Amino acid sequence: MPVHDDEAGPSADTEVHGILGLDPEPDEGTGAGSDTSRVAGWGRVFRGNRTLWIVAGVAVVALVSGLLVGTFVIARSDADAAPEPGLVTVPVEYGQLTNDVTIRADVGYADAVDVTIDTSSVSGPAVVTGQVPAVGAQLTPLSVALEIAGRPVIVLPGELPAYRTLRFGVSGPDVAQLKHALAAVGIDPGDLGSAQFDQATADAVAQLYAAVGYPAPPSPEGADESYRAAQEGVRSAEDALASANQQLAKAGSGPDPVEVLEVDNRIASLQRQIAKARAEAPDTVPDLEGELAVARLQREQLFAGVDTSAERSMVDSAQGQVTAAYEALERARQEVQPYLPSSEVLFLTQLPRRVDDVKAVRGNVLEGVAMTVSGAAVRLTGAAAEADARLLTVGSPARFELPDGAEVGAKITEVTAQEEGERWLIALEPDPLTPEQVSQVQGSNVRVRIGVGSTEGEVLSVPLAALSAGPGGESRVEVVEGDPREGAAAKTRLVVVEPGLAAHGAVEVAPVEGELAEGDLVVVGR
Repeated sequence: MPVHDDEAGPSADTEVHGILGLDPEPDEGTGAGSDTSRVAGWGRVFRGNRTLWIVAGVAVVALVSGLLVGTFVIARSDADAAPEPGLVTVPVEYGQLTNDVTIRADVGYADAVDVTIDTSSVSGPAVVTGQVPAVGAQLTPLSVALEIAGRPVIVLPGELPAYRTLRFGVSGPDVAQLKHALAAVGIDPGDLGSAQFDQATADAVAQLYAAVGYPAPPSPEGADESYRAAQEGVRSAEDALASANQQLAKAGSGPDPVEVLEVDNRIASLQRQIAKARAEAPDTVPDLEGELAVARLQREQLFAGVDTSAERSMVDSAQGQVTAAYEALERARQEVQPYLPSSEVLFLTQLPRRVDDVKAVRGNVLEGVAMTVSGAAVRLTGAAAEADARLLTVGSPARFELPDGAEVGAKITEVTAQEEGERWLIALEPDPLTPEQVSQVQGSNVRVRIGVGSTEGEVLSVPLAALSAGPGGESRVEVVEGDPREGAAAKTRLVVVEPGLAAHGAVEVAPVEGELAEGDLVVVGR
């Protein structure tokens, strides 16, 4: 059956109010209670949808702010142009300018070398038995660098390494070096102009061993016995000569026995002198032999007219035996003279030397490098490009900084060109350092400044960027007299200058046209 409007249930207004959380409106007939009900309903709408209302409010505020910024701020930014930048200026300075070459240098002890000992003269294993130096020890003349098989290795000044045993009778540059080394430590080796190992040299070697507290090396095996046998041979030869002379004296009655004895003694003396001279002074032998010939002629004249040829032959033979016996004695004597084995001497240049490293171990057989030594003086070694190196000279002063910040002076000792394209070697010697400073800097790499030019006294200087070229090629600077912040509107003036030494980005200037003083602002950029 059709439903009429008044019977159709809640109206459309009722449905809307229900969705918003309001009560349906009362009928018109309800009166004053109708307004109160609406207010209460809107309150419930706000409380029930608070988040929605807050979001809506924020959106409205953002919209209004954007409109204001677009209208006022952006418009004002377009209206106000960016300010013009000012001039870039630097004040004129007054002081001394110096130009330096700066290099990096390694610090160490000078002239490090590896030390090897020629042990070929050692009989048996070359065992290190003592005197092993500690790292940092100094080797000086007459130091004992090592002890090998109970024998010392004596340090002496010299450049030529020991390569053979030096003994009586040998000669050469190594003997000459030994003589000069002995003289340098206060031991007299005899004639320094001679390269011969003679008796004076042998005596000096004996003194050398005494100075270091060791006995001289023992004689070669059998040498002492040979020397004693040679002495006995001389006595036997002299007895035979005396007997032959007696028989000759009996054979002839003419000559006076005293005269004969004097001549015979003269002949025997000359024979001994000749034997000794052949070993020690060969250049005197011819004269002595001449005197011997004269003495023999004198003796022959004493027996002239008497046939004593047989006895004379016996005497001559006996005299020859005496000469041979003395020569054998001299050779045997030389064999027992002090000598210097190659294993017992170490020649080093530039003493004293510092021990940097020790390879030798006590109780082990010595093989290869025994130790590494260097000069006792500290040395700085660096390199520089050819263009910079050509500005440096030996003796030029330099400065470098220690790790603790202290600055130390130095001087150049070597500037050596290398192969083309390679950096040059620069060596420097520092001023005297304390032991503490040496320990600080040893083995480090330092920055070294070497002055290669400076102004004579204090001068005006400006940055290189402040110089500009005038229409005639002259150098000039632009001096600001106004406020540099005014930019192109600032008042400036040009001053013609004469440039001088340039160093560290600055250049010496002297005003030629216009005035320039310390503190004036010069333009270096716009």
